[in-house]
Order: sequence, then C-alpha cells, then structure tokens
Amino acid sequence: MLGKTAGGLFWMFRYLERSENTARLIEAGFRIALTRPAGDDDEWHSVLQTAAASNLYYQRHEELDAAKAIDFMLRDKSNPSSVLSAITEARQNARLVRTAITREVWEAVNDTYMLMKDALARPVRPRDLPEVLAMVRQQSALVRGSMAGTMLRNDIFDFSRLGTFLERADNTARILDVKYYVLLPSINQIGSSLDNVQWETILRSVAGQRAYRWLNQGESNPMGIADFLIFDGRMPRSLKFSVAKMSTNLRYLAEQYDQRHASHDQIDVLNARLSNATIERVFEDGLHEFLTDFLTDIARLGGQIEQDYRFLG
Repeated sequence: MLGKTAGGLFWMFRYLERSENTARLIEAGFRIALTRPAGDDDEWHSVLQTAAASNLYYQRHEELDAAKAIDFMLRDKSNPSSVLSAITEARQNARLVRTAITREVWEAVNDTYMLMKDALARPVRPRDLPEVLAMVRQQSALVRGSMAGTMLRNDIFDFSRLGTFLERADNTARILDVKYYVLLPSINQIGSSLDNVQWETILRSVAGQRAYRWLNQGESNPMGIADFLIFDGRMPRSLKFSVAKMSTNLRYLAEQYDQRHASHDQIDVLNARLSNATIERVFEDGLHEFLTDFLTDIARLGGQIEQDYRFLG
C-alpha cells in the first residue's frame, strides 16, 4: 500500500499529534509566563520561535501580545500548526483514507474535530485555557486508544505510527528548546530557583513530571530533566523512545515490502547517534545546537519517508 493512502494515514496521525503538541507548547508558555514579571510577554516570542511560527505571526500582528499569540496558536486558520488547523487537516486526511481505518478511529477523529471546532469558535479566555488544552490532550488520547484497540498491525498501522512519532520527536525537541530561548535575555539566572521552576514546567508540559520524580526519588535538576526527555527510552515522549519506535515501524515496512530505502539508513544513523551520545556531552557542546541538529535530521527523515513511499504519487 503505497502512494496517497499511505500518505493520508501518515499525515492524518501526524496532524493529530501536532494538535496535541501545539497544546503542550502553549501550556509550556502559559506556565513559564507565570514565573515572569507581569506584562513581560517575551516567553511567547520564545514559544513562537520554537514553533517556527514567529515570522507568520508578525506578518499578521504588529507587536507581541500574549492573548494574540495564544489565539494564533489555538485558532488561527492561516497558521498550519494551530490546534484548529491541525485537527481540521487530520479529519480531512481521515476522510480520504476512510476505508483504510476502522469505524472507531473515524468516529474518534470526527468527534474530536466537532468538539474542538465548537470549543475554538471564539477566543479562549485565560481562565478557560487550561481546560481547553486538557480537552485537546484528552481527545488526542482517545484517537490513539481507538487506533491501538481496533487497527490491524499491518502497513496501515506502521504508517500511522511513523506520523505520530515523527511529530512527537519534533515537538519534544521544540519544547526543550523553549527553555533555551526563554533564558537568552537572562543568562545569569541559570542555576537559580527560577531556572529550576522553568525546567519543571518543561517537564510537566510533556506529561513527564510524575514519571521523572518516581525514577529520581523526587530530586530534580536541569541536566537530569534534559537527560530524561532526550535519552530515557522508557519515557514515551523522549527523543530516544520516538526514534526507536520509528526505527521499528520502518523495519516492519522493509520486511513487508521486502525493500530498504534511504529513510531506513537515516533512522539507523539517528538511532546510533542517540545511543552513543551522553547528556554531559550535549551540555558541553550546547543543548540548543544539539536540538537544532536533531530537528534538521527529523525534518529530513520525514521528507525522505514521503519520497520513499511515494506519498505524492
């Protein structure tokens, strides 16, 4: 099963993951904003920057404003990474591959679209933002649950998972990079209590706070948190976990189609790079530089998968 159907499945689940990930990025910015002086909206520039959406935002708005930035990332249809745009695209792709997915998956996607279209019909008030972001996460989990519980473990499932984990790896790297941009104007705060609170916020935004504390007996530090989100293969949103899952699904596709492609070589290199790196070396060379290189590799891998399996054919 190559071509448009495979591409529809890949992008359907990639967009679904993107909607949740954008919500998590908004949550990171929202919580970090609570640690900043009143009226200081610099963290939203950081969020827009790491979401690769700052240029588009400033084309639509003359100045940075927290409410406008949140609305842009939640509802703006001109922003392809906004929650509403991503969910709309996911539903459209689900319609295109309706016969390749189960009824339960279609209903979960369609219900998600209808709920979020209603919830985002108007600007979200600050007091309602946590509830709306939680709804996005919950609906995304329901779609994943319907997929895990009803779909055959075949090439359809593999393309769906590739889209999910490609987007997830990209987003975890971006959320980690928010911390870099937030600290740029105040580098002297590294190691302070504020710095630690912001690192805890990053951990919480990827649903890793409880798992990290359980593994580390409640103790936390920036290097430990970064190590957990990059290299811990037990954490389902870590870079290593996501890359390992993509490696597995690409291997299954190679076995099913009896053919390897350039994307298989790329994932092997990326897997080996994460296996051989250490958090000490990453911090020594620069966390931002490491994450920038990783995002470049992930983008290249996504394009190569599309080419290898002729999504546009």
